Amino acid sequence: MPELLPPHPSGAYEDPAEERLYRKQRLAAAFRLFSRFGFEEGVAGHITARDPEDTETFWVNPFAMHFGHIRVSDLVQVNSAGEVIFGDQPVNRAAFAIHSQVHAARPDVVAAAHSHSVHGKAWSALGRLLEPITQDVCAFYGDHGLFDDYTGVVLDTEEGKRIAHALGEHKAVILRNHGLLTVGQSVEEAAWWFITMERSCQAQLLASAAGRTVLIDPDQAKLTHDQIGHPMAGRVNFKPLLDRILREQPDLLD
Repeated sequence: MPELLPPHPSGAYEDPAEERLYRKQRLAAAFRLFSRFGFEEGVAGHITARDPEDTETFWVNPFAMHFGHIRVSDLVQVNSAGEVIFGDQPVNRAAFAIHSQVHAARPDVVAAAHSHSVHGKAWSALGRLLEPITQDVCAFYGDHGLFDDYTGVVLDTEEGKRIAHALGEHKAVILRNHGLLTVGQSVEEAAWWFITMERSCQAQLLASAAGRTVLIDPDQAKLTHDQIGHPMAGRVNFKPLLDRILREQPDLLD
């Protein structure tokens, strides 16, 4: 059974092959976690990780493979033209149209996550940003955008460019009538931001249905963002979930 590569003390492995394996292992784990949390909707949804050597390419899930079945060996590598250059499975066209443009617009982004999770798409139908009503949602305070348009399934890279523009320099963007998209400087970060953003949408919907919400003071919301919204916080919060899914489903490393 393959072993999980630990984080490198310097933040990244000097050997691209080791860094590639590190990212792919976390990517496979993220898919298993998304499956556990019910973030699937048929063939919709994708998480990508930039290749550390050929940085204009990224690794992604094969089209129509259940998130709960994905292993490291199943991941496919796609180039900037949308061609599979490693692997023998096709890729979701929407995954390429969106993620290729996000990765191109944001050289700092290592990973991006998107799915049609229930509470994320429910909140997206309101066409609004999340409000600072809980400590957890403050991770996104002043740090998420809104793509305030809907033109069908994203199959054109020009639409992907518009989404990347709406994302801007933020860690997340709400795609109106569609769902959520999060990014990070690591797979761990992008996956955690998606998980906690989905839960924040759920909390906002529940609180709003119950009555008038009380907002956190802007200064305190900004302070809390600085405390829990930085890249290392994303990595650290992902670790317990990674440990659990590896103990339960070690075959994801195959």
